[in-house]
Amino acid sequence: MSKAQIKADTVPAASRGEMANAIRALAMDAVQAANSGHPGMPMGMADVATVLFTEALKFDASAPEWANRDRFVLSAGHGSMLLYSLLYLTGYPGMTIEEIKNFRQFGSKTAGHPEYGHAPGIETTTGPLGQGLANAVGMALSERLLAARVGSELIDYHTYVIAGDGCLMEGISQEAISLAGHLKLGKLIVLWDDNSITIDGATSLSVSDSEVKRFEASGWNTTKVDGHDAAAVSAAIKAAKADPSKPWLIACKTQIGYGSPNKAGKSSAHGEPLGAEEIKNTREKLGWPYGPFEVPDHILSAWRGVGSAHEKLRAEWAKRLSAASPEANALIAGRDTKAIVAKAITEAKTAFTSDTAKRATRVWSQLTIERLVPVLPELIGGSADLSGSNGTRTKHHNSVTPENFSGNYIHYGVREHGMAAAMNGIALSGSFIPYGGTFLVFADYCRPSIRLSALMQQRVLYVLTHDSIGLGEDGPTHQPVETLSSLRAIPNLNVFRPADGVETAECWELAIAATETPSVLALSRQAVPNLRGDGAENLSAKGAYVLKAPEGKRDVTLLATGSEVGLAVEAAAQLAKDGIKASVVSMPSFELFRAQSEAYQREVLGDVPRIAVEAATAQCWYEWLRNKSDVFIGMHGFGASAPAGKLYEHFGITASHVADAARGAISKSA
Repeated sequence: MSKAQIKADTVPAASRGEMANAIRALAMDAVQAANSGHPGMPMGMADVATVLFTEALKFDASAPEWANRDRFVLSAGHGSMLLYSLLYLTGYPGMTIEEIKNFRQFGSKTAGHPEYGHAPGIETTTGPLGQGLANAVGMALSERLLAARVGSELIDYHTYVIAGDGCLMEGISQEAISLAGHLKLGKLIVLWDDNSITIDGATSLSVSDSEVKRFEASGWNTTKVDGHDAAAVSAAIKAAKADPSKPWLIACKTQIGYGSPNKAGKSSAHGEPLGAEEIKNTREKLGWPYGPFEVPDHILSAWRGVGSAHEKLRAEWAKRLSAASPEANALIAGRDTKAIVAKAITEAKTAFTSDTAKRATRVWSQLTIERLVPVLPELIGGSADLSGSNGTRTKHHNSVTPENFSGNYIHYGVREHGMAAAMNGIALSGSFIPYGGTFLVFADYCRPSIRLSALMQQRVLYVLTHDSIGLGEDGPTHQPVETLSSLRAIPNLNVFRPADGVETAECWELAIAATETPSVLALSRQAVPNLRGDGAENLSAKGAYVLKAPEGKRDVTLLATGSEVGLAVEAAAQLAKDGIKASVVSMPSFELFRAQSEAYQREVLGDVPRIAVEAATAQCWYEWLRNKSDVFIGMHGFGASAPAGKLYEHFGITASHVADAARGAISKSA
């Protein structure tokens, strides 16, 4: 009989202390075997985690995707062996003892930090401190949004977080707790591992804040407990669940490396193996007479019972779901929206092609959103206090408030990083497609969360407006000359910079269709002409295409994105007067163009000199420019404060300059 099949009535009952010690033993053994890792936090928080999983957490290890499960987020992701131990002990599929033994080894499910998608039960990728806490705000918010739509009989779960001192030092933590407190997300419960130790030593080296008062000031309920007193931890969690008027902070005073005779309470327990001798001594002190990676039958049986304790509850929930409306099932389980979105985008493009007005692409984006929101209840919008500037809110939106979560628009406040991380949490929760807006230059404020969107393959949409020097008078602090290149460098991130209304609608369609890839829509403040007269085919789907082609063989290729595509079209017209045949290529997405065949790329780019124009820096363009006869026209330094037209003229980003560069390139290549 395997340990996984052992029945609880065939072995002695395990005490809660023994169950916690199983976590400690697995953590120190795995870190020792890997010769790297962080044993201190799992050992210190083992008692808290044991109470949480055995008494409070609603989950079924055999059904990790249960939509109404409680979420558990290990924000202090360096303590990953705490999570991996719990997943193994409770019987999550695929988390075997061999995976524990292969901690931090290539190809294992047990990476150095928890990575979403590597194993069931890992709710989010954590490690960059504070991210998990901020993701959890999105998860808790998603619960409220979904419950308001389908009812609390179907969706009623808590989100629990274990956060460390480092998580609370990171600036993102304040954005996250402030938003959660404002929205009164009462089913969010944070268990703070208050061990007063960081890598450098005592936390007193760098902070003297009262975290409890900080949370209270942000609208949270708070309490303090001894993290090694199981009864006290139990009482605190019960009190938190009984009062969901506000989110809860439970400050758990713990000792890092608990049980280690010589390293407990010291920074040396944080991020390095205890050592064979110290592990031997720790086993003796804890009364754990078992060998490395050995969990006796009665303790494993007790943990496996925890993993299956809610099977009946889940089955009852499944019956309620099957009897619920199709709309509720579609929101909870998800649906294929491709045809719905395609119809809305086709209607938008038809309207846009007959519109002769010049508009900023941020306005074309807003007009597109107006057509998407009525047919996509999954779409949840928002902005970091720039709704009017970003064009992210429409007449179809209602605000989410602490009193009413039936709305579909979130006011994130001036919290770009917190917004991006919360959107990750919303996406991870599985029911909604979140989008949020800010200025493109402030992508730097939320880059860690954008990077994690890409790493976790989450469909999160970033509407980033004011995308160049074209924003004008606000000056170089707000002009993102280098930002496009830096975003294009992130793997698995689609960066769209549409040229007009039709491309903007197409990019929205592509962003929603990319279910495993986040997207950036970089949009202009200044008005641009509509360049596409035919929107039948989504040409943006190929990343780049020939927008304007001369008759016969081309002499030069003009490459551009966004607002500069119009300049390229003007330059081509100027060149045509001299008998020079220029093809204009619009490149709304480098990433999608890179994915096309070499034959298609050659067809689009041609074998003649290339002139690239973008009101940004050149770095990312060298992939498409081949030699010295090819020219980049754009920014080579920061911008300035002046009207947009004056800036384009000053920096030489004009149709005349493009045409002159084309003439020069043709001459050099002759």
